[in-house]
Amino acid sequence: MFHYSTKLELLWGEKMDIILWLQNWYLSNCDGDWEHSYGIKIYTLDNPGWVVEINLQETEFENMEFSVIQIERSDNDWVHCMKKDNYFIGSGGPNNLIEIVNLFKEWVTSVS
Repeated sequence: MFHYSTKLELLWGEKMDIILWLQNWYLSNCDGDWEHSYGIKIYTLDNPGWVVEINLQETEFENMEFSVIQIERSDNDWVHCMKKDNYFIGSGGPNNLIEIVNLFKEWVTSVS
């Protein structure tokens, strides 16, 4: 029989740390106004893959420089990240979601 706590224990660890970090980054920008107009979107691509859009408007990062990242390892293992119109936009292959968010974290922590 499957137990819910076992599933949480399997999910918890290094890979979930980045989700916790992203939650905290989001919360740190919530000020009663920001979260009503801006935020984070994560969705899938049909090729297959992921897209992460993080609105940087009215954050300390909206005017920070970001160097475009393009990593091509294979058809299913790739990452592209850029900053456009006050958005961090990351896309990648079906197993690259955590890598995309990690790249965002590395940028944020390096410029703040």
